[in-house]
Amino acid sequence: MAGCSLKGLAAVLMAVLATGALLTACAGKSPIYQQKHTIAQPSTRQGQAQSSPNKGKIRPYTVMGETYHPLKSADGYAEEGLASWYGRDFHGKATANGEMYDMYKPSAAHKLLPLGTRVRVTNLENGKSIYLTINDRGPFVKGRIIDLSYEAANRLGSLDKGVAMVRVESVGGIPGAVGGNLPGPFYIQVGSFTQRDNADKLKAEMYASGYRSTRLVEAQVDGSTWWRVQAGEFQNLATARLELNRITLSYSEAFVVAR
Repeated sequence: MAGCSLKGLAAVLMAVLATGALLTACAGKSPIYQQKHTIAQPSTRQGQAQSSPNKGKIRPYTVMGETYHPLKSADGYAEEGLASWYGRDFHGKATANGEMYDMYKPSAAHKLLPLGTRVRVTNLENGKSIYLTINDRGPFVKGRIIDLSYEAANRLGSLDKGVAMVRVESVGGIPGAVGGNLPGPFYIQVGSFTQRDNADKLKAEMYASGYRSTRLVEAQVDGSTWWRVQAGEFQNLATARLELNRITLSYSEAFVVAR
């Protein structure tokens, strides 16, 4: 620097100042990266719920050839049975009411309760309880009454086991329901066949046993036609369950279905 002229020193200073201005201009772009980073985070169900109308909450729907008719009201609903949970395979996908499923938020799926219903779920095996909102449909596995999000199952202590015996109670009541006894009609499915003749024979057996409203329901499953034999009909869930206890003595795989 000792040999630099004043003009040379001024040029160096100008270059340094210019470099500093350039760095400042580049630093001003950092919020763009921050914004992209934020957008990449998983969306929450609460945010989705605010922008997505809760349409079709009681609209009939069909899954694997079975048509379900959701209840018009959740008032008075109470049921005990197995709860399962679902997680990563559905994370970020749309639920039945249009929200994005977030496995790290407490929520639940139910076959019949109106979407948006608030329920209290109690793990009967450890006494833990949680309040949840129904935002999806399922589970469609026989013997299970509610599907919990990963986080809900975690809070109830049922993650490791996979399923747990629970009690589900709505925050409200269903018109005509007394003590959680749901109005029907209900049926009891006693068999499912790919051969119509076999289904007709079982239907005749159920009719002869006194179940005069037994019906055949045709269902398409993975491109195959199945004939489901459903005994009934029963005017409320309590009556259907009472008959189920008798029918399972002869048909161990029988289960209750809604109309």
